[in-house]
Amino acid sequence: MRNTMKQYLSRCVWLLVAVALACAAQAQDFGKYFCDSTLRIDYTLTGNTTSQGIALDGMSRMPGWYGKRAHMAEVPVRGAAEVTMQLASTGEIIYRQAFSTLFQEWLDLPDAQREPKSFECVQLLPMPRDSVVVRVTLFNPHHEPCATIEHGVNPNDYTLRCIGENAPSYVVLNEPADPVHAINIAFVAEGYTQEQMDDYLDDCRKGVEGLFSFEPFKSLRDRFRVIAVCTPSHDSGPSIPSEGIWHETTLGSSFDTFGMARYLTTLRMKRMHDLLAGTPYEHIIVMVNTDKYGGGGIYNSMNLLMTKHKKFIEVLVHEFGHSFAGLADEYAYEGEETNDFPRDIEPWAPNITTLTDFDSKWKDMLPDSFALPITTTDSDNLDTSMLGLYEGAGCCLKGVYRPCPNCMMRTLKVPVFCPVCRKAIASVINWYLP
Repeated sequence: MRNTMKQYLSRCVWLLVAVALACAAQAQDFGKYFCDSTLRIDYTLTGNTTSQGIALDGMSRMPGWYGKRAHMAEVPVRGAAEVTMQLASTGEIIYRQAFSTLFQEWLDLPDAQREPKSFECVQLLPMPRDSVVVRVTLFNPHHEPCATIEHGVNPNDYTLRCIGENAPSYVVLNEPADPVHAINIAFVAEGYTQEQMDDYLDDCRKGVEGLFSFEPFKSLRDRFRVIAVCTPSHDSGPSIPSEGIWHETTLGSSFDTFGMARYLTTLRMKRMHDLLAGTPYEHIIVMVNTDKYGGGGIYNSMNLLMTKHKKFIEVLVHEFGHSFAGLADEYAYEGEETNDFPRDIEPWAPNITTLTDFDSKWKDMLPDSFALPITTTDSDNLDTSMLGLYEGAGCCLKGVYRPCPNCMMRTLKVPVFCPVCRKAIASVINWYLP
């Protein structure tokens, strides 16, 4: 018994040492390649269905780095686009990040077949110590490269613009256990006038408490820093083109994006990052002062939502599932189908599958006795725990499957994530902060 206890304690000591060494190695790798500051690169994405392109629009330096400090050359979710950084001297990839864009969503629409458009894109990267080559690649739905740009960055280039030295004031709404190793979220005010800033901060506090009432965010709350940046608008409320309402707001947010009444977005990506320069942020939640139902979330890009509707919290959490964890919508409606998920390739979103590579999804969470055919269920079934394969997901009625009859990513009638989505979110959090 005594020897067994000694062996157990010995294993525990070695485990603690291994964890400490791993953490030290990660910190050392970050310090070896990067400075504690941010390289912001602005791009213009342009084109139509036939041809797409990426142009460099500008580069700048911001104080502090508030993104990941581990797994620097890896991504937890593949995304629809990717940015990589490699050493110019050796070609070694030292940073990789996945993301998605509004531009790629637009390419699926009939408008994109007729005329080209341009969209702003902003990428935040850790500032390298040595010269690097940065490559941005957009992928089509088959995950084939459709547009790429490659350019050099010299961190000592005197033309690199410095911004964020005079950062705007902000209110801290949630403190992390470790200020250095934290996931950083910034709330931004949109459609709130200067006189409505107190109202905005009240909405932000409600949003924070709402977000962290959902698992797995609730159990992992101490991993997050959340701030609120006060960015007053001239007019109150966003634009609603279909109703003839055009307002002058900080980010020019608008409903009716791509002709969808409830799709609330902004095209002013550079302006958004200008407002946040110098603050501790990576993930962005834009709080839009309106009672009209709507929102939008794009992976590692942005999240917008209405704050005066009774479903404010549920929409915030749903859209953050998109923008933070890369979760796909699990609903599908007649007449609103998209071409985002070809049936001959496995979707990159962790919560839907076409069965082309189901082993990489939630197959390991199913009982050994589970077998085809596909389970079917009525959409009114609000069960969030009956794991299986349910047809209709990713805005596709046929050939794309979700894990449960219902989930937060399918309907706001069930304010809880299904087991697969909870696992996916927790995996991203633990990947950021191992």
